[in-house]
Amino acid sequence: MIYHFGMFELDLRRFELRYNGEPCSLEPQVFRLLAFLVENHERLVSRDEIFEKLWDNRVVTDAALSSRIKSLRRVLGDDGKTQRFIKTIHGKGFRFVAEARVVRVPASADRSGGEESDQHEEAAGTGGRPAIAVLPFRLLGKAGPYDAIAEGLPHELIAELARLRWLLVIARGSSFRFRDPDLDLRDLGHLLQARYCLAGSVEVSAKQLVVTAELVDTRSNEVVWGERYAGHVDELHTFREDIRSRILASLEIQIPLHEAAAARLTVTENLDAWSAYHLGLQHVYRFNRKDSEQAARLFKQAVQQDPGFARAHAGLSFTHFQAAFLHQTDDVAGEILRARECSQRAIDIEPLDPFVNFTMGRSYWLEGDLEHATAWLERATSLSPNYAQGLYALAWTNSLSGAELLGRERVDFAMRLSPLDPLYYGMLGTRSFTHMARGEDAEAVEWAERAANSPGAHVLIDLIAAVAHTLNDNTKRAAEWAARVRERKPMLTRDDFFRAFPVASEPMRTRVTQALQTLGY
Repeated sequence: MIYHFGMFELDLRRFELRYNGEPCSLEPQVFRLLAFLVENHERLVSRDEIFEKLWDNRVVTDAALSSRIKSLRRVLGDDGKTQRFIKTIHGKGFRFVAEARVVRVPASADRSGGEESDQHEEAAGTGGRPAIAVLPFRLLGKAGPYDAIAEGLPHELIAELARLRWLLVIARGSSFRFRDPDLDLRDLGHLLQARYCLAGSVEVSAKQLVVTAELVDTRSNEVVWGERYAGHVDELHTFREDIRSRILASLEIQIPLHEAAAARLTVTENLDAWSAYHLGLQHVYRFNRKDSEQAARLFKQAVQQDPGFARAHAGLSFTHFQAAFLHQTDDVAGEILRARECSQRAIDIEPLDPFVNFTMGRSYWLEGDLEHATAWLERATSLSPNYAQGLYALAWTNSLSGAELLGRERVDFAMRLSPLDPLYYGMLGTRSFTHMARGEDAEAVEWAERAANSPGAHVLIDLIAAVAHTLNDNTKRAAEWAARVRERKPMLTRDDFFRAFPVASEPMRTRVTQALQTLGY
């Protein structure tokens, strides 16, 4: 809706005040105040109403409101004496007294901006693909020659976040307009229709550079995630790259977790496609039959509601992969085929999504086709170089192929990027495999124990621990882990192990085969 008064246009759709067609600079809270007064121009608006609408009844002084009124009058070319636009009713409140009429939006403008606006309105609500705004970081003190990082780092984050595909990223030209350190992020979320905001600070003290980052849900001002990074200014380039990579990997985990937590508050039948997908992710990472079936139901619900939702199709591929990987079915070949088909549908819809390419790569892994698996996983990580799960899967494939040192380098990077990843146990298990491949059996045991004792580790990780202890000649610990495997999955066989982990390196396969035989597999 657009209101016209004097030479001004108040565009509520674009969150913009224009004078003679030119945008006016207006702080978000001042814009909200103007919009509230104009929308209620037919009546007096009390101070209490304004405090309720603009400050959610938080305790603020009358001076704060007076400051906003003064700022608004300055922009409008008004003052407390003439009061051509805003009239003060002493002791009661304010009223917008200029004639304000609604202007119909031209059809062409509605068509050009309608889709984007609808996406943004959906993004800021409780469902749909969310939008994120990255603000310029605040400088604390004098950073001297290093002050450029306060804008340079957020700018790089905007470019990298756009590669994730599942986030709507507000352009720098819009988000960098908001520099007020006292900005209420709910105002920003309303104006930019962004569900999340990433803000931070930069401080230089002597030779120490400290960067903080916070992810905030703009609907509630809740801090979803925060981290502090410290480094030396002489290593600025490396430090900046490290911060950027770690922030991106954290957001890849933290936003889906937050979305799933919100989805759990909704009755399952009423979930939209986005919420059903994220709730499905929480089940699929638990790697057991019951949760996998529940994940499949949620992913199917998402696909039924939105057949063009690529990640929901990829999620279904994940469940079929899991059924074949853990031999949760007698039709392993059929599950592999269905994993491939679901990934292919996702690729057809969104070929540039890293997660979609990741699931396609893993479908080839199940067939022992490490060459095709590597190609797809390399594509996933080239699309998003900081995609920790893609790096882990690629490292695992490298290790199985005989390129264990390359695999070690990649899995170490994945663990550094995502220390809270739901597949972290798999990363630890991959590190153990890289040591087995090189005959470093004591180190293999150390990493295998950490993997098997990590939250969420599935039964095949236990078997890796048993194999590692066998290779390290610790028959007692090997027997203990083997007993745990049989307790969890009595029918697990050596073929199941090699189907899940198609070791292509003959020396490595021979060593693991002998260890499995010793364990009775």
